[in-house]
Amino acid sequence: MYFTDRGIEELEQRRGEEEVSLSWVAERMREFVDLNPEFEIPMERLATWLARLDDEDE
Repeated sequence: MYFTDRGIEELEQRRGEEEVSLSWVAERMREFVDLNPEFEIPMERLATWLARLDDEDE
């Protein structure tokens, strides 16, 4: 198990039953980067990866 898996598991346990929009998630990601600018690049990569999941060209 990767260290990050613990955070993902906590997210799933605490909020896994909720339904949210991707707009809500995007806003939380912006807030996170505003508070933690050193994570701008990883958040950008995650957002791009999520946005392109259905692209068959990649």
